[in-house]
Amino acid sequence: MAIPEVVLSSTSPATAARAIPVLGMGTGLGHFTPEQRPATKHAILQAIELGYRHFDTAAMYQSEDVLGEAIAEALQAGLIHSRAELFITSKIWCADAHRDLVVPAIRESLRNLKLEYLDLYLIHWPMRLKAGESYPPIESHHILPFDLKSVWEGMEECHRLGLAKHIGVSNFTTWKLAELLQYAKVPPAAVQVVEMNPTWQQKKLREFCKEKGVHVIAYSALGGQDIFMGKNLVMESQVLKDIAKAKGKTVAQVSLRWVYEQGASMVVKTLNKERIEQNMKIFDWELSEEDKHKISQLPQCKRVTLRSMLSAEAASKLPDEDEVVEE
Repeated sequence: MAIPEVVLSSTSPATAARAIPVLGMGTGLGHFTPEQRPATKHAILQAIELGYRHFDTAAMYQSEDVLGEAIAEALQAGLIHSRAELFITSKIWCADAHRDLVVPAIRESLRNLKLEYLDLYLIHWPMRLKAGESYPPIESHHILPFDLKSVWEGMEECHRLGLAKHIGVSNFTTWKLAELLQYAKVPPAAVQVVEMNPTWQQKKLREFCKEKGVHVIAYSALGGQDIFMGKNLVMESQVLKDIAKAKGKTVAQVSLRWVYEQGASMVVKTLNKERIEQNMKIFDWELSEEDKHKISQLPQCKRVTLRSMLSAEAASKLPDEDEVVEE
């Protein structure tokens, strides 16, 4: 069964809106090592062969070049006939969240991917670091004031130059998104949330985005980020296990189906071909009203926060307003 698509809001009258497949494959595998490259490229090619067309990467993931190699091989092998069949998302890292570094950053991502444009380019986190400083845990002396308005002007330039068909944000709270919408000349087409699943449902953000015409993309739809805390609340949920057993599905499929029924897209990370294929089998059945009610009653727990990216010293200095927890 083909993966359904959702048409994103047109970012400008001169640009045709693109359709985003509601299920995509993520390539953020934590600390990406050279040893992971062959398996990652192989999994991407398998996903393309199975019918995946949305692939998510980021400068931080260090997987852009691997995805680019896989796209080139897929074209050469005839798995796809043109790059236009794919929807490619990447993200600008915090060290490039400076007005004059945004366009150079997307050009670097495009060089890595060997592409002429991105379908969606996102601000990865609402944070600015000293140029050249990179990955977590982030020390406080690397953090600079974040000027969202000027960075967004750089994102708008990426769109104007045709380097990004759509632009958006990632890991923004409702109030941060509302701030952006006050002055954005090109409004964000999408917000990717690092955590949206049955155990952190993001109801307030989803309702706000629906009202404003901003599409929601769930990143941790299976609770995978919870592994850093030693526990996955989605995969260990007895409620979800019971629903899955009754329907002859996996817990992962139930969680992904729930995300889909909220009107969101999702990006899922796995290199396992069986799970890549299983994740596609969520579109020909539905959750019952009873199922949805049970899921709505699940205890909510946010596992991944901006604070989790910081060193202990930096986290202790984080203003409360930068650590808003929304349900």
